[in-house]
Formats: sequence, structure tokens, C-alpha cells
Amino acid sequence: MMAQDNRKPHTTVETVKTLSAGDMVELCDAAVETIEQGGGFGWLTPPPRNVLEDYWKGVMLIPERELIIGRIDGVISASCQIVRPPRNNEAQRLTCNLTTFFVAPWARGQGLAPLMLDEVEALSRTEGFKVINLDVRATQTRAIQRYEAAGYVRFGEHPKYAYVDGEYVTGYYYYKEILEKSDKPRKGKAAL
Repeated sequence: MMAQDNRKPHTTVETVKTLSAGDMVELCDAAVETIEQGGGFGWLTPPPRNVLEDYWKGVMLIPERELIIGRIDGVISASCQIVRPPRNNEAQRLTCNLTTFFVAPWARGQGLAPLMLDEVEALSRTEGFKVINLDVRATQTRAIQRYEAAGYVRFGEHPKYAYVDGEYVTGYYYYKEILEKSDKPRKGKAAL
């Protein structure tokens, strides 16, 4: 009889500036598994491996993007990106966008998503942002639950946000005002 492994998985989250060859393999594997399970970040079917690798290499080259990865027992199993506004967009200089957030199916339920959101918010504060915006397909119920539990406020809906399996899918828009530890929440209507 085999002994059961009851240890808790070791989860870590980090903002990365480079990806090793091994990281690239793990990130692509996690993305493919997520896309195949109906999650992902725009792809409905996994692209060829070289296209996916080129996508991640491109992310690493774009100065307005920060890649955050999550690991379970050292293996990349989650990812998201913070996108800064372009330099000419002074009016939105205090806002950033959270995009392409996923957790591989095998890694869900291990507490990684809240850690990822904590890193997103910490990085955003460090970068001087006051508001995080995001959008999500209405079919992504687990992601929606996670965002709402973390204090993201739904402010809009788009009935033809995406086209999946021959039908339009509604999309939701969220924001969260991130405060410094010394800031106090504003009373009354949500302030932007």
C-alpha cells in the first residue's frame, strides 16, 4: 500500500523580467491546458506551439506589460499581465489593466488566484497606479467570483463581448480602486 502525500503544495507568485527555456515550456503547457478547458485569454483552441511561444516572447518585449506568474511546487501554473497605458495617455496615467489571467486546471483550488491578485495590486501600487481595470467573459464564473470576492466592482456589461461556439457571449467590466496602506476608502459613490 502506498503512503498518501498529505503535504500542502508550495505556492509562489512573482513578477518576471525573463523566462528560461524551462519556464517557457511550463507557461505554454499551462496556457494550453487552460485554453482546452474553456478558460484562457482569447484563444478558443490552442494555437501551434511556436505561435504560443512567440506570444510570450512578445509579452516580455513590450515595455508597457508586466508578466506575473504563479508556481505550485516550482512549476508555472498561472499567469496574468498588467498593462500600463501608453505614455501619450496622460488622462489615464493612474489606471492599469489586468489581462490574460489564468490558472491551469490542475492548479485550481490551491490558493494561487488570491496570491496572484495580491501581487497584481502590490505591483500596481508600486508603479503608482490608483485603479485596476479588467474585463471578463460572463462564462468565466470562477474568475468572476474571485474578482468580486477581492473587491472588484462591476460597472458595465457588453452583450456581444466575444463570439464563442457560434454565439455571442456577454462580457463584464470591473475596476478596483487600490489604496495605499495609509489611505482611507472614500465614502459615497465609487470614486474614480
